[in-house]
Amino acid sequence: MSSEARKEIQDKELAAQGARRCRVGLCGAASCLSSGAQAAREALVKELDVHKLAGEVQVYSTGCLGLCDAGPLMQVEEAGTRHLYQKVDADAARRITAEHLARHRPVTEQLVDADPFFAKQQRIVLAGSGRRDPERIESCVADGAYEALQKAVTEMTPLEVIQEVTASGLRGRGGGGYPTGLKWSTVFKAKGQRKFVICNADEGDPGAFMDRSVLEGDPHRVLEGMAIAAFAVGADQGYIYVRGEYPLAIQRLRTAIKQAERLEFLGGRVFDTGFSFRVDLRIGAGAFVCGEETALIASIEGGRGTPRPRPPYPAQSGLWGQPTLINNVETFASIAEIVQRGGAWYAGIGTPKSKGTKVFALAGTINRTGLIEVPMGITLREIIFEIGGGIPNGKAFKAAQTGGPSGGCIPAEFLDLPVDYESLAGVGSIMGSGGLIVMDESSCMVEVAKYFMDFCREESCGKCIPCRTGTVQMHGLLDKITRGEAGPHDLELLEQLCTLVKDTSLCGLGASAPNPVLSTLRYFRDEYLAHIVEKRCPAGVCAIGR
Repeated sequence: MSSEARKEIQDKELAAQGARRCRVGLCGAASCLSSGAQAAREALVKELDVHKLAGEVQVYSTGCLGLCDAGPLMQVEEAGTRHLYQKVDADAARRITAEHLARHRPVTEQLVDADPFFAKQQRIVLAGSGRRDPERIESCVADGAYEALQKAVTEMTPLEVIQEVTASGLRGRGGGGYPTGLKWSTVFKAKGQRKFVICNADEGDPGAFMDRSVLEGDPHRVLEGMAIAAFAVGADQGYIYVRGEYPLAIQRLRTAIKQAERLEFLGGRVFDTGFSFRVDLRIGAGAFVCGEETALIASIEGGRGTPRPRPPYPAQSGLWGQPTLINNVETFASIAEIVQRGGAWYAGIGTPKSKGTKVFALAGTINRTGLIEVPMGITLREIIFEIGGGIPNGKAFKAAQTGGPSGGCIPAEFLDLPVDYESLAGVGSIMGSGGLIVMDESSCMVEVAKYFMDFCREESCGKCIPCRTGTVQMHGLLDKITRGEAGPHDLELLEQLCTLVKDTSLCGLGASAPNPVLSTLRYFRDEYLAHIVEKRCPAGVCAIGR
């Protein structure tokens, strides 16, 4: 594929889109498909034939449009206007076709007011949502896919690419927040017979669906980021490690890889240069620990997915002992825009130490659940009450849990906290990969801590004793407290175990397992004491004395 050939594909696709009067995008994410989006699409296509509109209206699938609780979603674009329809079943699709598409009369009762949800978002990773058809590479090329790769391999040196990524201030979005440019530079300098690039798509946090949504909705953005990374560090082979529970993401990735190879964006002599890069999938069995990079590498190599002590770090000795760059889905999906628009542009978004945007899966007791992308530094209050629409049924906000089972619970007194790496760490939580679960006053925080400890206990790989037995013991103590059978000494023992497991576990997953307990003890200690001393659950959740 030459640069001219890519431009020809782009122009041809844009011309085809421009020839239609209207574009109708139906959300093709797993959440909308599971609630009837495919039936709505089939009804739409048939109704278009009835009204002889098939030649005027382009129908396509989009990635996740964000407002998941309002799905299935349908987007109608015509003459510079955009209407977003919610709860679109087959009947609604036929009605929208007959009224809006045939008679130019929007079906107002089916429209959703999306402005509050999108007004404070800034979309970089999710920029293609609503514009790109994830199953058609031509649609993605029309929207600018692989332009950044073309720029990188034809106009820049590997070192210049790394300098732009470094200047952007992008930090790894998988949870650790390690500077991406520094990691790329380390792999670039490392010596080895071969180098590898791995995309960590082993998303395992309860309530998290950011990576799945990006892979389902815009797989070419991830592949392009991986290819740019490979060019920068000197790799010729990449792997995407994705969990088997994401069949739609796997299907679309396989399709996208074949399409990119067919158009020679992947494979040998990319853009007629000496750069070659191939990508293969590796399907994980769903073990949470395989999100840890050394366990992930062991799994790709065909071994049991358990972590190993570091150093050496994968950047020096990773897959099959060779220098290996590992970033997660969101990190790679951020790269194309950084290369296209420059590191300084990206660094202008966010806070002094946390640059750019962050994708969150907004879930829990909140009016508008869904997938959001916000600039770093936005407050929790803005996310929960302006984007998310606040707490349903007039109940009070109690806490927000970030970082999954490795994170912490943030109480109402920190609602005006800016969301960035340092601020979240300062209140005992972490950014994590992007799960954000909102809880109202009816939640028992001891029960919440017990839930996350149960998850850690079940998912512990068992390699190191502190994690293997410590999580079991902590879960037992939390269970004892929720049953009203614990005494003050149990609380002391629980705190001692938190410190022991945190300080002595082999990998980060074990070391962070006590975080939900520590944060709830820090901010909701009165609830623990109510269970232990007064033998009651303030939220009325635990079965004490029943």
